[in-house]
Amino acid sequence: MDKKRFMVVSGFLGAGKTTTMVALTEYINSTGKHAAIIANDLGANYIIDAEYSDRQNVEVTPIGGDCICYIPDTLIERIERLNREPKDLVMSDIPGCGIGALDHVYGNLDKNHKDEFTLAPFLVVTDPERLRMIMPEQADIHLPEELKFLLDAQLKEADCIVLNKIDLMSDEEVDRYVKFLKEACPDIPVFPISAKEKIGLEQVADYVLTAESRVNITDIGYGGPEFVAAEKSMSWFNRNVFITAKDGKAFDGNELVDDLIDEIRNGLIANKRNVPHLKTFAVGKENDYGKFSLIGVDYDIIHDQELKEETEKLRLVVNARAVCESDLLLDIVDDAFDAVAEKYSVKIKVFFSECFGMMDEGRH
Repeated sequence: MDKKRFMVVSGFLGAGKTTTMVALTEYINSTGKHAAIIANDLGANYIIDAEYSDRQNVEVTPIGGDCICYIPDTLIERIERLNREPKDLVMSDIPGCGIGALDHVYGNLDKNHKDEFTLAPFLVVTDPERLRMIMPEQADIHLPEELKFLLDAQLKEADCIVLNKIDLMSDEEVDRYVKFLKEACPDIPVFPISAKEKIGLEQVADYVLTAESRVNITDIGYGGPEFVAAEKSMSWFNRNVFITAKDGKAFDGNELVDDLIDEIRNGLIANKRNVPHLKTFAVGKENDYGKFSLIGVDYDIIHDQELKEETEKLRLVVNARAVCESDLLLDIVDDAFDAVAEKYSVKIKVFFSECFGMMDEGRH
C-alpha cells in the first residue's frame, strides 16, 4: 500500500498560513501533481480559511472545534477522505497560537501509523512583522510578552521555515531576516516567499514533496507556565450573520466591513487590548465575495479580495483571535455591529456566534 504524504503547516497568527497553503497547493497542482488542504480551527463552525480556500479552486475540508493535536482519529479520517483520489500531499494548518503538533500529530503518526503515512517536513510560516518581536531589536508591536514564547516555540518545531510576505520587504531586509532565522534555527532550511504574489513557491514545493520530517521532538515548554500564560491571554470569536438593507437600497459591502473592523479596532484600543488576527469573509450577489483582515490594532486593514458590486444583502463571517478577555471581546464586537447597523440602516440576523477564552471554565 502506498503511503500518504502529510504535512503540518504551523505559524503565528496573521503570518499567512492559509494564503501559503493555497498558493502552494495551486502551484503543486499546476505541475501535474495533486495536493489538498485541511483547514483547522478551534471554532466550531464557519471557518473562513476553509471557505476562502474552497473558492480558490483547491480541494479543502474543514476540521473545527479543536486542534488536530487532540483529535487524531478525525485527522486520519480526513486525510484518507482527501486521498480517495490519490494525492501527492495533504497539508493541514493548526490554530495560529498552537504549538505541540510536532509531538502530538507527527509523533503519533510516526509511532502508531508509520506504515500508512510519510511525514513531510514540519513547515512553519513566519512573517517579518511578528519576527521583529524576537529579533535583536525586540520591537514592541503591542502584543503581550507571553506571545513571544509561542513564536519562539513554533520555530523550535520546524523542519523548514517559510519567510512570507517578502513582497513587502527590500532585498536587504530579506537577507537580514533570513540570516536571523538561519542563526536562530541552525541546519533548518529557510525559504523566502510571497504567497500573495506567488514568488519562491517552486523551491518550497520541491522540498516538501521530496524531503521527510526529522520528527525531532524536543522540550519546547508545552504545558509549562509560559505556555499557560500565553494561552490565558487569548480569546476566540466567531460569528455568522446575514445583513439586509432596511429600505431595500444597495449598500457598499466593502465600506460596511471596513467600518465594522474599525469599530472593533477602536473598542480594543479604548480597552488597551489587541487582536493579532481578525478575518472577515463577505458574500454578496451570486459569486461576488470579499476577504478582509487585520493583524493588529496598529495596522491597516488588508483587502485580500474586495466585493465588486453594491448589494442589498450580505452574508458575513467574522473570525477574531484577540488578546482580550472573552466577555469584553464579545461586548466590543456587539457594539461594533450595533454601530454599523445604525450607520448603514441594515438589519443583522445572527445565525451563529461563539466567544471563548482559551482557558475559560466549562469550555471543555
